[in-house]
Amino acid sequence: MLEGLIRAGFAVNGTWPVRTEQQSRMRAVESNALASSIILVCRPRPEDARSTTRLEFVRALRRELPAALRALQSANIAPVDLAQAAIGPGMAIYSRYKAVLDADGTPMRVRAALQLINQALDEVLAEQEGAYDADTRWAIAWFEQFAFEEGAYGVAETLSKAKNTSVQGMVDAGVALARAGKVRLLRRNELPEGWLPSTDGRLTAWEMTQHLVWALDQGGELAAAVLLQAAPSLADAARDLAYRLYSTCERKKWAAEALAYNSLVIAWPEIARLAVERGEGGLPEQRGLFE
Repeated sequence: MLEGLIRAGFAVNGTWPVRTEQQSRMRAVESNALASSIILVCRPRPEDARSTTRLEFVRALRRELPAALRALQSANIAPVDLAQAAIGPGMAIYSRYKAVLDADGTPMRVRAALQLINQALDEVLAEQEGAYDADTRWAIAWFEQFAFEEGAYGVAETLSKAKNTSVQGMVDAGVALARAGKVRLLRRNELPEGWLPSTDGRLTAWEMTQHLVWALDQGGELAAAVLLQAAPSLADAARDLAYRLYSTCERKKWAAEALAYNSLVIAWPEIARLAVERGEGGLPEQRGLFE
């Protein structure tokens, strides 16, 4: 479709994600089915459009794609749809040129451009990692290698030094479990009951995100809203981390885990609304929300 649009002289100049799909439809049950339809807005490409090189195209992607993706995330585009939605701003760069030329002078095909757009998407999500606390950065790196399975203590300790933290510190923070020379991330069903951010002496974005996912799964949007209302300063970090972890799970083909983070982002507007509504009413007892 994209090849046809470009050959016909069109340039993509906008992306419009529309939430058109019902979560209750048969295709969406317990699967990573698309939640949105992605509309590409096109205009005729100017006749005097110039050609460019592959290198200049990659530079333009790195320069312009971060802001476009941040806008998509702010619009709460589902993680399962993010790669599809990123085609819009990526192809807007590609299609504004008469041609993008490879090193041998031949025009780059759309398939190759899409691969570069996906690489740029991964880079942008990885760069967002710099805004997280040290414990969360360790947890992200560990998750990419081991998920929630055990790894050697020596590997964990080496990684912790690179992330400016320590294994014991992450144990104290409620992020990891270390015993018998092995280390692993705490699974969500092992998280402490009744946990609230206000009582945590070493609060991390990782911990907040995992508790939000668990609260949503066990108690619905209201239970997650209780946590979010207690730590609004971590809201953006938790949502961004859900995008980041979904991307990892999608790449690793961990479908069930990917679905958990996708569900959190999809439910985010309702969670945030409930958190705001409860802002002046104080925090209820959390235990009752899970019964």
